[in-house]
Amino acid sequence: MVDEKKISSGFIYFFGAFGGILFGYDIGVMTGALPFLENDWNLQNSAGVIGWITSAVMFGAIFGGALAGQLSDRLGRRKMILISALIFVVGSILSGIAPHDGQYFLIVVRILLGLAVGAASALVPAYMSEMAPARLRGRLSGINQTMIVSGMLLSYVVDYLLKDLPETMAWRLMLSLAAVPSLILFFGVLRLPESPRFLIKNNKLDEARKVLSYIRSKKEEIDSEIKQIQETAREEENANQKASWGTLFSNKYRYLVIAGVGVAAFQQFQGANAIFYYIPLIVEKATGHAASSALMWPIIQGVILVVGSLIFLMIADKFNRRTLLTMGGTIMGLSFILPVILNLLIPNANPMMIVAFLSIYVALYSFTWAPLTWVLVGEIFPLIIRGRASGLASSFNWIGSFLVGLLFPIMTASMSQETVFAIFGVICLLGVLFIRTRVPETRGHTLEEIEKIGEKNVIEEKGVKIDL
Repeated sequence: MVDEKKISSGFIYFFGAFGGILFGYDIGVMTGALPFLENDWNLQNSAGVIGWITSAVMFGAIFGGALAGQLSDRLGRRKMILISALIFVVGSILSGIAPHDGQYFLIVVRILLGLAVGAASALVPAYMSEMAPARLRGRLSGINQTMIVSGMLLSYVVDYLLKDLPETMAWRLMLSLAAVPSLILFFGVLRLPESPRFLIKNNKLDEARKVLSYIRSKKEEIDSEIKQIQETAREEENANQKASWGTLFSNKYRYLVIAGVGVAAFQQFQGANAIFYYIPLIVEKATGHAASSALMWPIIQGVILVVGSLIFLMIADKFNRRTLLTMGGTIMGLSFILPVILNLLIPNANPMMIVAFLSIYVALYSFTWAPLTWVLVGEIFPLIIRGRASGLASSFNWIGSFLVGLLFPIMTASMSQETVFAIFGVICLLGVLFIRTRVPETRGHTLEEIEKIGEKNVIEEKGVKIDL
């Protein structure tokens, strides 16, 4: 552990949050780079290659989160964040120096980057939740979402500023510059202490007390938190000894597992990432203008995402989870389906109409399904299955993200964009049906109450009823 003078809590929380910005930057940067890469390597008729280059990061992330979770319990949260930052640096530079027409090289490098992206998505919230006082933990999901979309917006702005460079230089520089925030994160985390929870679990009580003295003001508060961490660690150890993968699908927990994992999967299969990764190409197909001239649209989508995440912070605890998810999913679905109907009624409608409807979709997604999925996943699983069930939900989310990124260009090569988005619209409405019939309300309920709801609905599976 770092042994130096007292580290300010502001410094710790800033670099915890910065991990979210880095995660978002690496997710978003390909949006602007892809049109230039497509022209440079003549990939206009290679929908499968475009899909793989774009979605390779998500493929790597499927495994990165699981590996990071296992290794962080052995090596520590801080050390794993440092390793992830180094992988970000190396992967970003290798992406920028990929040999010409080196599609397979770039795909492999981006899978490597995906390992770091998946690790960051798991490690940063875990580290922050273990460092923050209890009164702040409830807002961390929303704050982390704000940082991620801020990182995406930053990548869109960088892409826009570099758009007038020669094609080869433009996309290479866009991808390579991801190394800059990676280095900032690395050197910042070098100064950070290890998580007190990890230290206590590894019998380093004095070091844990020292770390807590950086971020807690009173000795009584420190003593109380150490005791609470020790009790929670014992409970989790007992839970892990009792639980197995089979436990997830036992009668007692099956209903809640299906609910949590289903919400995580629906969040991605609704098609949000098709917009985030391909919006310049979507505009190109709608208008006929070069995608490289449409890089203002990702910035507009990024601003909508950031504003929506801030709205969520204000309303998160004022409305039921199911109410917000139902409203969001319904309007998102209609935003995808209405362009098809309007095209049938008005054949000569402005082709940019679809982009306007996509902006409505992004606005609703930004303060409903985007943040609430992870709030709900964090609340719905009882302690005994939480680790395995949360990991399963995260894996299904990344699998959905990977498949959407991979299949969208293939689908739009064989059918109209309006038809593809209408399919996503139907999935949105199916997600609403899933919320109304299979997901209990978690806001304002203890874990014990939620667990009883799950048991009750297993008994009533022939006619699922949620009367909350």
